[in-house]
Amino acid sequence: MYSYIYTAVILGIEPIPVRVEADVSEGMPQFDMVGYLSGEVKEARERVRTALNNSGYRLPPKKITINLTPANIKKSGNGCDLPVAAAILSALGIISQEIISRYLIIGEVGLDGSILPVRGALPAAIMASQKEMHGMVLPRANAKEAAVFPGIPIYPVDSISEFIDLCWQEFPKEKACPVTHGSSRAVYPVDFSEIQGQPLARLAAEIAASGMHNLLLIGPPGSGKSMIAKRMPTILPELTLEEKLEVSKIYSVYGAWEEETYLRNERPFRAPHHTITGRAMAGGGSIPRPGEISLAHHGVLFLDELTEYDSHVLEILREPLEEKRINISRVETAISYPADFLLLAAMNPCKCGYYPDMNRCTCTASSLRKYINRISRPLLDRIDLCVQMSALSCQDLWSEKTAEDSETIRKRVEEVQKIQAERFRGLDYLFNSQIPSGDISKFCVLESDASALAWEQYEKLNMTARGFYKLLRVSRTIADMEQSERIKITHFQKALLFRGLDQSYWKLG
Repeated sequence: MYSYIYTAVILGIEPIPVRVEADVSEGMPQFDMVGYLSGEVKEARERVRTALNNSGYRLPPKKITINLTPANIKKSGNGCDLPVAAAILSALGIISQEIISRYLIIGEVGLDGSILPVRGALPAAIMASQKEMHGMVLPRANAKEAAVFPGIPIYPVDSISEFIDLCWQEFPKEKACPVTHGSSRAVYPVDFSEIQGQPLARLAAEIAASGMHNLLLIGPPGSGKSMIAKRMPTILPELTLEEKLEVSKIYSVYGAWEEETYLRNERPFRAPHHTITGRAMAGGGSIPRPGEISLAHHGVLFLDELTEYDSHVLEILREPLEEKRINISRVETAISYPADFLLLAAMNPCKCGYYPDMNRCTCTASSLRKYINRISRPLLDRIDLCVQMSALSCQDLWSEKTAEDSETIRKRVEEVQKIQAERFRGLDYLFNSQIPSGDISKFCVLESDASALAWEQYEKLNMTARGFYKLLRVSRTIADMEQSERIKITHFQKALLFRGLDQSYWKLG
């Protein structure tokens, strides 16, 4: 007999619909699986055979052929076990083909017949809803994760026997998992009010959040670089529902779910250690998974001690910083992950950490030059803002004045982003940092004195075209913060203040 059911495999973070066909016919007893399968999918043959046997359903001595279509897409992951078992049970007449073919099925099976969790349940549920399927069957451990998307009934199962009972009952609605409702607002354990002093760095952080500009903090140890970085998500606007689902899909595919956290409300904050490998940063692997730059999507990627990262790892960032995606090509497939993040980096001014305080700095000119040259100029050209922080004074530490909290700053950031949303309505970008070079002259209109200063500084600082356009984009954000349609000379000077710091350091190199 012949039967078919539907499942999904994950390519990147997107689910690909797969039709699992089963044919049980007379002939030499054998169990074949075809359809461009990875190793873990081929192994489903033995897992399914043993699991069915231990569940009380011994396979007959017949020829069993399983085909997963389309044949031109490689099927990988551990979610094809239950679909294969369901297709066989349907071909044997144990469960109804007419009923089971209306549902999307994913899950791994244990040898005892248990159903084990898989990665990518949320994107699979979204796809099932888009395909107008009647429901989705999946492991109970993945039920709440998939149930954050209310568009389709979710039927969790713990074992093959429970799955068969569910089919015999024709999927009653009372067996479906209720929609998972979580908190709709982000809750952060830190706040900007905890940062004392550093007014210039606080301003740079607000500008960065307002226009989604990349930021580099340079300062001695203990000046508050990491504190500012960790509080950056608290001044970014709340995630929209679409952004929440997109971020949650990435973490679902990655498989990193916290207890009772299924729909992410907080913006991601990723701070990989400087020993991270290129693969861990970019993503990929034999079983492709998102890397750190994709896990930071719609959030902040913080690179502390920037100069300690391997140069190869840092150069990986150049493409996603421009394209907002990371493309990974392999012999058998090409995968694209989203990577629209705010890069926030921090570094000491020198190896000992105290330059330019020559009373404390012990670095030689050659060691300082070597330290600065660890960061390539092309990467620095992709960083919009650079601020030098000084050591905190005793007066800063013991000041009784209360600093602005994150909520106050976030409200201003939201207003600036509303201006950008209105300006770029109908275009394929949202923030000033994303204005393409072809639209710079349209959106970054300078007053006459600001224009004269811009051309003067372009020649004086020997800027690249990319660096100059970054300067204009930052000026546009500063003008928006002051509700100005045109970029005034004060706006450009303020942007130049943050941009000029890296130029002075490059002269040292």
